[in-house]
Amino acid sequence: MAPLQAAVVILLQLMLHQAAGREVFLPMGTLYRVAGFPLSLPCAVTGYEGARTQDFEWFLHREDANGRQMGIVSTRDQGFPYAPYQGRVRSGEVRVERDSGDKARLVVQRLRPEDQGKYECYTPSTDTSYQGNYSASVVVKVIPDTLQISYTRALTGQPLPEGAGLTLTCSAGVQSKEHTHLSIMFGKRGGDSGGGEGVSTLREIIALDRLLGVTPGSSQAYRKRYEDGEITLEKRNGAAGVDTYVVRMRAVKPEDSGSYFCEAAQWILDPDGSWQRIAQRTLEIGNLTVQRLAESMTVTSTPSGRVSLQAGSPLTLTCQVSGLPGGGTSGLLVQWLKRGSLPGDAVAAGAGGVEVEVARMGPGGVVRWGDDLSRGTGGALEMVTEGRYALRLFSARPSDSGVYRCAVSVYAGRKNPAPSAPATFSQRSEGVSVNLKTKEVLVSAVAQLPRGPLLKRGSTVTLLCNVTVTTTGPAQVQVLWLRRPIPEPLITKGDPADAAALLPAGPPSAVATLTYEGMAQLFTNGSEVSVDRVSAVTYRLRVHAASLEDQGLYVCRAEVWGQDPHGGWYNTQAKDESPAVTVYLYARAADLLLIPLVIGVSSALFVGIVIISTITCCFMNRLARQRPVK
Repeated sequence: MAPLQAAVVILLQLMLHQAAGREVFLPMGTLYRVAGFPLSLPCAVTGYEGARTQDFEWFLHREDANGRQMGIVSTRDQGFPYAPYQGRVRSGEVRVERDSGDKARLVVQRLRPEDQGKYECYTPSTDTSYQGNYSASVVVKVIPDTLQISYTRALTGQPLPEGAGLTLTCSAGVQSKEHTHLSIMFGKRGGDSGGGEGVSTLREIIALDRLLGVTPGSSQAYRKRYEDGEITLEKRNGAAGVDTYVVRMRAVKPEDSGSYFCEAAQWILDPDGSWQRIAQRTLEIGNLTVQRLAESMTVTSTPSGRVSLQAGSPLTLTCQVSGLPGGGTSGLLVQWLKRGSLPGDAVAAGAGGVEVEVARMGPGGVVRWGDDLSRGTGGALEMVTEGRYALRLFSARPSDSGVYRCAVSVYAGRKNPAPSAPATFSQRSEGVSVNLKTKEVLVSAVAQLPRGPLLKRGSTVTLLCNVTVTTTGPAQVQVLWLRRPIPEPLITKGDPADAAALLPAGPPSAVATLTYEGMAQLFTNGSEVSVDRVSAVTYRLRVHAASLEDQGLYVCRAEVWGQDPHGGWYNTQAKDESPAVTVYLYARAADLLLIPLVIGVSSALFVGIVIISTITCCFMNRLARQRPVK
């Protein structure tokens, strides 16, 4: 049944086709087109017989010739054009373009005012009988060209640093009696397209369509930048119907290099409901070259080379950043880094040491200090002027010696980047060697255990540390007490006198510190200790109710702190550690008597229990034998 149904359908179509006959179609009119711009009239024929390739002929009934018919162009007769169109047809300005065998279009490359009139598309018959219509016509009105386009500022061609802002302006308007709409498009030719050298590219950046809708370019890159707010388009109403359109690119990238243009188009809504572009003009704005930050940016620090100053003197290091994009659209992370901490030629030359962060200023202007948090009150990191940052240490210490470098990271187009956002480019300055001169300081420390009775568990252990300091000017001493365990073999032999000779017996543990300010810091867990200063040169450590965990090899470590001219204290790095003193705790007499007492009491209890158990057992057995038998 299926083949039969298909045959019936085909037969019906043929019958309808023959009944309808030939039919020619042109767009609905009236059509309005602009002088000086192209006209394209598509013509189609259906319901014909014969060859699939049909011929087309176009006529114009001009209004200024009282509707007289003029031949324009034909697909079958080269001599068909009338005199006014012969030259234009020969030059190709007026021509026929085929879309298919039964569809062709009349193209007039540049309309003239005299081209206004009624256009007729005629299809010579290839049918066996004359049936249907063989032509169609449409009225075309040629309106004056009033499309205007201009710019207020062209690109100068000067290189623009990566991350700088770019503003493109274009003014456009149209003065038409007909109801037309205007669209604006900004685009770029050339630049990095990823297609290799020698490839000419044209990219649409952003546009305002005929219905006043903003649309980004078709490329993913421009679409993403538009969504992120990096590219915007603004319309500003102007006088006499000429408005200004402003495109802002927050931060240009190297791939933004190229030739920029603005394109204005005039649109009209045809009677068939389709929008047609009837006029268009393109204006070249200029060329742009984006200079990479790696080529334009420089970071320098001053003073340069080597800096020597006395401890306690103020230290100022300046970081100068140049070649950055202007406008404040990019965020900067400025860091001061230091390698080495001791004065000396090797460290000053950057030959060793670990590089640490001294301070940083984030893109938001917040200053954060590195590991040495005390610098937050003894220094400052500030922006002196645009691109110039100063690190100030109000009172430099010997530990501030080292090689300083300024590191700058640029976040192009991102004034407040996310903490995890990668920087566009980073660069460091050359190193500045800072050497702090200190006055000569000599220090020696000797720990001793005062003479007295044997140290026993539970008693108070007293240790003294005698510190001798030779220097000029005010000085304070900070004493740290350390303890190491006694080697196990000596504890087993019960002869701890030579324990100190076996140092180190293990990692030391901090017991207590008496700071140069006189504050005590205790580190032991469970033990009661105290530290104090008993004289100008003697420091004391006391362990109260000492236990087995408190015995060991004790040393005192003395550090000398000097005073700078501003009254601040700094570590002179002068230190000394005393020889070890052995603290061994003997058992008390009460502990020795307790052992036999416990053993005696335990033995007596055991013997008593055995005797009572034996007597009870024998008595019960005898009582059982004496009972009479019933």
